[in-house]
Amino acid sequence: MLVREKETGQLTVTGVPRRALAMWHFLWERLVIWMHLHLQRDRLFEIDIANCGTDITRLREFQDADIIHLHWVNQGMLSLKGIRRILQSGKPVVWTMHDLWPASSICHYARGCEQFQDECGACPLLPSTDVKGLANRVWRRKRQMLDGQRVTFVACSEWLAGEARKSALLKGQRVVSIPNPIDTRVFRPMEKAEARRAVGLPADRRVVLFVSQRVTDPRKGMQYFVDAVRLMVERHPDMQKNTVVAILGGHAEEVASRLALPVYPLGYVSDPQQVVTVYNAADTYVLPSLEDNLPNTLMEAMACGVPCVGFEVGGIPEMIDHRQNGYVARLRDTLDLANGIRYVLNEADYPAMSEHCQHKVARCYSQQSVAARYIEVYQEAMQPQQQPPSAKTY
Repeated sequence: MLVREKETGQLTVTGVPRRALAMWHFLWERLVIWMHLHLQRDRLFEIDIANCGTDITRLREFQDADIIHLHWVNQGMLSLKGIRRILQSGKPVVWTMHDLWPASSICHYARGCEQFQDECGACPLLPSTDVKGLANRVWRRKRQMLDGQRVTFVACSEWLAGEARKSALLKGQRVVSIPNPIDTRVFRPMEKAEARRAVGLPADRRVVLFVSQRVTDPRKGMQYFVDAVRLMVERHPDMQKNTVVAILGGHAEEVASRLALPVYPLGYVSDPQQVVTVYNAADTYVLPSLEDNLPNTLMEAMACGVPCVGFEVGGIPEMIDHRQNGYVARLRDTLDLANGIRYVLNEADYPAMSEHCQHKVARCYSQQSVAARYIEVYQEAMQPQQQPPSAKTY
């Protein structure tokens, strides 16, 4: 595994050489994006243009490899020119899509925009309305990068695979769907009372959990969560005495006062075992994302036996089996979201629902099952196939 920043002592993980240069690549890309955002910071990390990065084809690790498997390579790790060199090396390439960026121009989530199905132009994430602006230039570079090359794209959800197949960039390329794996030796159930003592949550209250790296990110749907909690309290005032909200993630304190229930801001936690403890302290996990691929947080909560509630969007309905291991609410329907939370807390057979969560993870997301599917992809990628049509025929 080759990474931009090595944070482990494992010998099988290698950091890119000249780490200071890699950081400069990151800063330079952000500076260029910032300039195109007219010096606004709101969407600074919603856009990637891959204008600079490390040339890994010269590294011994690359030269010794039989297959190159790309993952999330943004923010200064690989440039479009560097990816083109990888594709031209002749080695089979598998590229796991953790979002839409490999199939679009500069965005990771299209937010309803469909330009990537034809050709990206005036991007709604940019203040400029120039159809031949930054988004179009990056689109054309990506098209040139993929021209005449064969890549196996792996989407982490059926939803993302469907979106990728609509992309004009990936026309003629192979797109399959394989979910992310989870280590069930780490993410597993533990005694709830013990977990609550460890993280400082009340033992005699029901705990509704919200998790996001940045809880103020509009895409994660905090406002819908706030409105759903308000509706529940208005209809069931007793919830103020027997239910609390725990928020795990950065900027949790900023939203605490907006919720109609007592709130426990847990802040940002990076230690996996501490995260496992937080999940186990909850009675239900709510993720009202407005757009998402196959959220790891849902998988992690379910592996801990915690039923989940989310909107019917992206890969979420693939993970939550409605009324079996959680509740799938209609998209942007605050009342249905509130009903889902109440269903899990008050109406469902909770022990059975918790068991269904663990069974779903073991069946679909275990490391063994996911690895077996990737081995098949590797074997197929190494078979000689007809090259995809040139981009000039699009």
